[in-house]
Amino acid sequence: MRDQAHNLRSLAHGIIRPRVELDPAATRVIAITSGKGGVGKTNLTVNLGLALARTSRRVFLLDADLGLANIDVLLGLTPTHSLYDVLYGVKRLEDIVVTGPFDVQVIPGGAGIQELANLDSAQRGRLINMLSYLRTADFLLIDTGAGISRNVLGFVAAAREVVLVVTPEPTSLTDAYSLIKILARHRVHSEISLVVNRATSEHEAEQAAAKMQLVCGEFLKFTVRHIGSIGEDPAVVRAVKNQEPFITAAPNSVAARDVQNLARYFLSGQIQATTGAVDSFIGRLFRLFR
Repeated sequence: MRDQAHNLRSLAHGIIRPRVELDPAATRVIAITSGKGGVGKTNLTVNLGLALARTSRRVFLLDADLGLANIDVLLGLTPTHSLYDVLYGVKRLEDIVVTGPFDVQVIPGGAGIQELANLDSAQRGRLINMLSYLRTADFLLIDTGAGISRNVLGFVAAAREVVLVVTPEPTSLTDAYSLIKILARHRVHSEISLVVNRATSEHEAEQAAAKMQLVCGEFLKFTVRHIGSIGEDPAVVRAVKNQEPFITAAPNSVAARDVQNLARYFLSGQIQATTGAVDSFIGRLFRLFR
């Protein structure tokens, strides 16, 4: 962790950059994370990806959750290969991708995520050479693990945009604060946005977000933007049991409506993408994992 702390500090100036004009061909690289497990992070990643894809955007989902790699489960998919096979030259990146609804492209991470920390120069070169496939994406959504492990911090610090998923529960807010505290301590200031999941009302979501914004601003001098909430909805539970995304299984549900609103935010242009975003992301990730 000490080495990564040094790397986080060394990357800080490269991550805090003025926004530039959006290139139509640019990719938005967004890490979706949480301070603790069980807050609905992966479910949000999947359904947000589908909501973006149904607007004719090209969306890739990278399953980077080492502990609970569940994107394929939520979509009812059965991958036969993972990023591990790419890193060891068994498959090309495009060979491991599995297509989901609305042509969403799922990249199973598997053991390959952990191997990112142990790549030799040939393996890194092989991966970089295959990045042209990802440059065709409009959005690359990365489902990280939960908590403050080395892998989670690496993906969060390397991504230019981060969505932090919380619930109104005090334990969720406390763990999310701990994650932000580590990032603030090392001056890693990606664009961090907050989504409150499983809120019983808009008022509850606003209260939870206000608490996070207050403590982050007062004690860390860190700005967190509240960009939306997902209401508590039994349709989500039913969809998970049936291995379906709730946005397709129950398109008129409260949760589906809220995710569609969130997708509209990302399509609104309030945060601009930059050309070479995928290359920059991989470069920062390698420097953090070295």
